[in-house]
Amino acid sequence: MLQRLALPIILLLGCSLLAHAAPNQAAIASAHPAATVAGQETLAMGGNAFDAAVAISAALAVAEPYSSGLGGGGFFLLREAGEQPTYRFLDARERAPLAAHVDLYRRDGEVQPPLSLNGPLAAAIPGLPAALVLLAERFGRLPLRDSLAPAIRLARDGVGIDRVYRERANWRLAALRDDPQSARIFLDEDGEIPAEFDLLRQPELANTLEHLARGGHAGFYAGEIADKLVAGVRAAGGIWTLRDLAEYRIVERQPVRVPLAEGRELIGAPPPSAGGLALAQSLLILQQLPWRQAGPVQRTHLVVETLRRAYRDRGLLGDPDFVANPLNKLLAPAYIKQLAASIDPDQATPSASLPPAGGWHEGDHTTHFSVLDADGNAVAATLSINLPFGAAFTVPGTGVLLNDEMDDFAADVRGANAYGLAGSQANAIAAGKRPLSSMSPSFIESAEQFASFGTPGGSRIPSMVLLAMLEYLDGQPIARWPSVARYHHQYRPDLIEHEPDTFSPAQIAALQARGHRLKALQRSYGNQQVLFWDKSDNRVEAASDPRGVGTSAVVTPGQQERSTHAGSPRKD
Repeated sequence: MLQRLALPIILLLGCSLLAHAAPNQAAIASAHPAATVAGQETLAMGGNAFDAAVAISAALAVAEPYSSGLGGGGFFLLREAGEQPTYRFLDARERAPLAAHVDLYRRDGEVQPPLSLNGPLAAAIPGLPAALVLLAERFGRLPLRDSLAPAIRLARDGVGIDRVYRERANWRLAALRDDPQSARIFLDEDGEIPAEFDLLRQPELANTLEHLARGGHAGFYAGEIADKLVAGVRAAGGIWTLRDLAEYRIVERQPVRVPLAEGRELIGAPPPSAGGLALAQSLLILQQLPWRQAGPVQRTHLVVETLRRAYRDRGLLGDPDFVANPLNKLLAPAYIKQLAASIDPDQATPSASLPPAGGWHEGDHTTHFSVLDADGNAVAATLSINLPFGAAFTVPGTGVLLNDEMDDFAADVRGANAYGLAGSQANAIAAGKRPLSSMSPSFIESAEQFASFGTPGGSRIPSMVLLAMLEYLDGQPIARWPSVARYHHQYRPDLIEHEPDTFSPAQIAALQARGHRLKALQRSYGNQQVLFWDKSDNRVEAASDPRGVGTSAVVTPGQQERSTHAGSPRKD
């Protein structure tokens, strides 16, 4: 498959690492047990981390149709083992159809939000199938058909309905009922949410996966499947063309690489992700603040003030093929010092007093996995179809549930999307453009250690990943990284959102006394999947967020997995 290389985005030179070391064990953490098993099967067949990434991604597409799928896209952060590891970022973000334009969702002069949320007009051109092919052909050891086999089997035999499926389906029940194909596949015969432990079978999706396995890139983006996709989309009011599919390519971009204290380096997601910048700025600012020595309230205050500034700057970003992203300026030492110096250690800075840099716009239902093989190759991937069950439109004859990622563009730079996030001109709709995202697959590496992070969660992704990274940097055990209580600030609205049990009444009062506004959410959020490799003793660990149903496993080649940890529900 042909591949277009983006112009390099070299931010800051990273630290050098010691000579090549290999962990001699593999580890997986994913958001669904079936995906973890698919990855283990692929490694057992002799596959590497990149083959396992194909298997895990495809299995998640089957088992979590509310979070990702062949009709969606994502970001893949790669580590290729060697004397000096090579890092790559594969941009499999969805691409606006060539017929898209800035007024696509405007009717009688006003933007109509439902048009970018439900139905085929909300769907951008998918990128996940292209990513699976590229990973297998360029980086993997196994034929694509072998890595896709577990997902094909899962789609035919069925996967059990769990509580997360039921929660997400309840959110999108009306939209699923509106589409006959989606209702037939994802609801029961009465148009209701399937019962827990019922089997979800998707034979048409299995057939599409088999086309992909046989035909590679052309098996999805040309021929029979492409014809069905375009015919189905256009018959229901969409604007896709065969040219849209034929021209889709993965873009390889240079990861964000920023040196940190203690010989560590952050390797993160570049635009069209805004997450890498937010994490890099946050970590660099916090290095200049006494967050480690601070008590819980003071630490929260410093992190919130850091996030306030980092999220403000996200509004300057967009698809690098369309806009100039000033990353070097935003990560320059002088600018970071300026941001750190602007933080009052005792008082919240009103967001209104910080000049706006722009806005952003996105949904929050994604999935994530991390995988490390015994040679030291690794993948952190965050995948999405935007809202739960995407556009709630399944193309007849394909089993492909489409994304509604067009809502991640700024349809109205003056207004806000379904999540209250304002738009910016840099992220305006344009033909062939990729919308801005918060997806933040990330590594932190040094000569002694390697750690992988990532989670679903829309605009909250960078704050969740940051909190997990701080646990790692603070020397906490890996089980704490994904389970730490969460809070979030995104500049606007000017408030701290937090999980129900994050703060005690006394802590809430202390934060309010510093000028913070707080909003307790009704439920927990996110589903972080993390890995750790201690190179000094080759110890490998993995952990899956207890908020979800995912699992993690550490595998010694030729032996049974050393440990498998299933996530258990937190109290909502």
